[in-house]
Amino acid sequence: MDPNSLAERLPALYRAILDRVLELEGEGRRTEAARMRSEATRIYSRAWDVKAGRRLESLLLQHAEPAAGEPGKRHGSWRIRGRRARPRSAAIS
Repeated sequence: MDPNSLAERLPALYRAILDRVLELEGEGRRTEAARMRSEATRIYSRAWDVKAGRRLESLLLQHAEPAAGEPGKRHGSWRIRGRRARPRSAAIS
């Protein structure tokens, strides 16, 4: 992978995660938002490598909003871009 693209990609992923954190906080899901922010900061503050990029992408997908018309996480499953994601237990705020 081109180092310049990684240097551009990681900050963009981190910014997207922080945007999602703000959305979660706005929905009153502060515990989930805090966990997401903490994990993102931990990943982002270490080595900027391909593995870090994959981990940030995974974190963003784990906390993505369900597609319109799809069941929410509290229903036991949700979809991201047409693929079924693993069900996650709902965070208690």
